[in-house]
Amino acid sequence: MTSEPVPEPVPESVTVLGLGVMGSALARAFTAAGHPTTAWNRTPGRAPDLTTVTRTETVAEAIEASPLVVVCLLHYDVAYEALRGAEDRLAGTTLVNLCNGTPAQARAMATWAAGHGARYLDGGIMAVPPMIGGPDAMTLYSGDPEVFAAHRDTFGALGTPLHLGADPGVAALHDIALLSGMYGMFAGFLHAVGLVRPDGIKATELMTLLEPMLRAMLPSLTHAAEQIDSGDYDSNVTSPLAMQLAAFGNFFDTARDQGIRPDLLTGIHTLMSEAVASGHGNHDIGALIEVINV
Repeated sequence: MTSEPVPEPVPESVTVLGLGVMGSALARAFTAAGHPTTAWNRTPGRAPDLTTVTRTETVAEAIEASPLVVVCLLHYDVAYEALRGAEDRLAGTTLVNLCNGTPAQARAMATWAAGHGARYLDGGIMAVPPMIGGPDAMTLYSGDPEVFAAHRDTFGALGTPLHLGADPGVAALHDIALLSGMYGMFAGFLHAVGLVRPDGIKATELMTLLEPMLRAMLPSLTHAAEQIDSGDYDSNVTSPLAMQLAAFGNFFDTARDQGIRPDLLTGIHTLMSEAVASGHGNHDIGALIEVINV
């Protein structure tokens, strides 16, 4: 007796609201993974290469086309504006908001979506558009874990999906936290490049030294995180803040001499000064966390 072959699962259909650079990348990844994809964009004709995507003239038509509706617009206010007038079509759908915003905005939209009969997940895209669809594209989600589980395979078309908890605001919190770390890196990079350019040193030349140095410093972030979580800043100190602060004037003097603004470093200098003044002079840089609360 032979068993019947198990049928292949039918790819879930998806609607994408917004075909900007990132929204287009999402739609492209969904279609590449075999998901029937419908899209709406305020300005018709965006992303003409998406020939396999079904376009609609209205948001209502786009929502009706799929059980899973992914919103990728500029911010929450634009999302509300786009959905206004189509709220009655949301009942029974799963609404996934990937707009950048605050945890409070995410929680408010979750309540709003529930009031219109929709299941809701909030999310964050930790990637640039060319990365979407690859394993290094991390997408964060929060909200009902059962809703996430129901669509996890579909989210996998975008990259590596991670569910962070039932609180709808926790993905937005992580999104802002991770991007803050990224912008801190960019700030240091720009200041470093600004210093060497007046001497005719190209940014790409500096990177041959800067990139390996930054990679070598990454374990120090783990060390700082461990100190912060434990609250023990006295053990295994590697670079006391008082020593670092004593040398910081050279950063500003060199910036002035090279003709660049020191703005990208003034914030951390202020915190270091406050930390040393409050008794953290013999601690590592992780102790700055103790003075950033307002």
